[in-house]
Amino acid sequence: MSDKLVLGLDVGGTSTRAVLATPDGQRLGAGRAGGGNPTTHGAAALTELTGAIRAALGDTAPEAVAGAVLGMAGFTKLGADPALRAAFDQAWTGLGLRCEPQLVSDVLAAYAAGTPDPDGTVIVAGTGAIAARVRGHRLDHVADGHGWLLGDLGSGYWLGREAVRSALRDLDKERPPGALAAGVLAELLGTDAVAPRRRDTAAALVQAVVAESPIALARLAPMVLRFYDADDPAAVDVVQRGAAHLADTVAMVRAPGESTVLVRGGGLLTNDTPLAAELAAAIAVSWPATALRPAGDAAAAAAWLAALPTAPDPRTLHTRLLTPA
Repeated sequence: MSDKLVLGLDVGGTSTRAVLATPDGQRLGAGRAGGGNPTTHGAAALTELTGAIRAALGDTAPEAVAGAVLGMAGFTKLGADPALRAAFDQAWTGLGLRCEPQLVSDVLAAYAAGTPDPDGTVIVAGTGAIAARVRGHRLDHVADGHGWLLGDLGSGYWLGREAVRSALRDLDKERPPGALAAGVLAELLGTDAVAPRRRDTAAALVQAVVAESPIALARLAPMVLRFYDADDPAAVDVVQRGAAHLADTVAMVRAPGESTVLVRGGGLLTNDTPLAAELAAAIAVSWPATALRPAGDAAAAAAWLAALPTAPDPRTLHTRLLTPA
């Protein structure tokens, strides 16, 4: 692959990003499109996937790509659905690509986006939450990621749900809504006013929640973080408990006293958020010798994984691909 190109993709449910690079780490092109994950959106999502790839290729001949890695949530479902896999393969070859694409977990891509180390741990918190132990650039042990109903503790969904529960507790205890509770009422009911019969407001709040997809509660997560910054006790409690859940998930995949790198991924942890700060404090207590690193560009990391088998200097290659221009 020394004279061939590599292609990396971060295939998500809301956006898809692609990076085309040389094996020595020079970026040649990038593309972005909407949610291109066929396991969540069906074969229709392949239009977005191919759009991102075309944009990254530009005028480059597709047959010049010798290796490709796609980081994708639920990638195993693609192989389990023959019709969906056939549609994916048709879309891939329809682009003129001749290499066999390697599908990996988006969790592994997030880990690679934070470090070139072959061994370590990754914790991801966005809409959902998941942690994994990585050995030899492969997922070795995974914890949580069980979805909103049974898991995803400390995730954006979890933060939103706990914010609503906090508001309901204020109503049930017949006390004035706190700042977080008032924010929840205003967001979901259009007003923070409480009806003379407080139970009516509680019922309306419950109905507003169940009228939407449960995962929609994740949109309340930024509000929780804002009220944490404003020192609202309820928001501080929610964020601290969320960070504790994430630390517990890490402990399921990470040995006590382990000093390998720990990568934090997902929008709630890669950005400078209160949840990230609380988690960092918890990690420092349990693993004081650990280097905690944020995940970077997962599409560039996927390109790095594609080039890794023949890379003479993986660390230098990682720096070139993952360092922002």
